[in-house]
Amino acid sequence: MGRLIARWVLTALCVLLVAHVVPGFDIHSFGSALFAALLIGLANATLGLLLKVITFPLIILTFGLLLLLINAAMLELVSWFVPGFEVHGFWPAFWGALLLSILNIGVKWVVRKD
Repeated sequence: MGRLIARWVLTALCVLLVAHVVPGFDIHSFGSALFAALLIGLANATLGLLLKVITFPLIILTFGLLLLLINAAMLELVSWFVPGFEVHGFWPAFWGALLLSILNIGVKWVVRKD
């Protein structure tokens, strides 16, 4: 349970970092970042997973680039539901998804099982 909470908080911090780096990707408070991190995880675990399974042949053909597009779409979707979290357009969502994916690799490495 502790690892899950640590990963959630670190992901929220990653969302805040992405908001500072990517123009057009805005977060207004740490509470919004926590809520956004929660919904990003839920969206990727449900709708994102379904889209990845359905589009698997296209993911193979595009060498995984479609995964970034799906993640960008999930960020756009979450921004509609989280007050204080805004993604202004496709490119901020794309660059935000790319940076967030890279940062989450680091989060998984930090909060890994020993």
